[in-house]
Amino acid sequence: MASAAWSERVLELVLKLNNLQRAGCLPFCVQGQRVGWVTPPVAQVLAQHSDVFALYKDPEARLELSDHLGSPHERTRAVQQVMESLRSGDVFPCLREWRGELFDVKGLFSDAPLLTMERAATPLLGVPRYGVHVNGFLRRGADLFMWIARRSLTKPNYPGKLDHLAAGGVSAGSSLWETLLKECTEEACISESLASTARPAGTVSYAYRKGEALYLECQFVFDLEVPETFQPCIGDGEVQEFYLWPLDKVRDAIATQEFKPNCALVVLDFLIRTGHVQPDTEKFYTKFVENLHGPL
Repeated sequence: MASAAWSERVLELVLKLNNLQRAGCLPFCVQGQRVGWVTPPVAQVLAQHSDVFALYKDPEARLELSDHLGSPHERTRAVQQVMESLRSGDVFPCLREWRGELFDVKGLFSDAPLLTMERAATPLLGVPRYGVHVNGFLRRGADLFMWIARRSLTKPNYPGKLDHLAAGGVSAGSSLWETLLKECTEEACISESLASTARPAGTVSYAYRKGEALYLECQFVFDLEVPETFQPCIGDGEVQEFYLWPLDKVRDAIATQEFKPNCALVVLDFLIRTGHVQPDTEKFYTKFVENLHGPL
């Protein structure tokens, strides 16, 4: 049975990553389709760029991308110019994390992209961001062990924190499997033959607010069972070390400040799916499950 202290700390983490209240936020629409959310202050700033954005009050308050931007290429270029201008003026803190990495903007993940935009700018429009997380695990009899990575101290976000064996955002134009194989190869030097045995295990989704930025994120989860002989190696330098830990130790770690927060949620999902968190003994079981699969 999990201790009361463990349960309380994990619940605090889960709720922190699910603190977005959409009441008061405005839909952000492209071609009549809602693809995100914006706060009123952000909408007011963006509406000043009237050749790109239009703010409406009737019949429903909303921010729309201008209809004259008729193609994905035109929308991408126009939005990029606005965001670069806001970045140069240091208008919104989230733009300080500019990466030069583009993400697709879609209604559903399976839809064709309506435009692409800078990753750091997506929270201003509350556009869902998609990623791939790989649970690398090992069986020893009835016991499960998990491979854990420690992020490089040079990473701009969460340096030195514990992370998955491999994980990364789905860049514009990339599929989930392309992303999985790329991250496995680059971060942990996992062969394509082994990485391709990973099995999809659903998603973990959550939404939170930091200032005027709205983070809506969906992580596609894959379980990768590795052999006893497997040993990850440091690849692109984003990881400084790997550990093979029994699942009980991993469970304890997600209740600390050591884990990158969204990775802790994906691990919690794994613990629930493998029966290491039980509904009869975990008082916040339903709270955990509900908040691991929040609507975006």
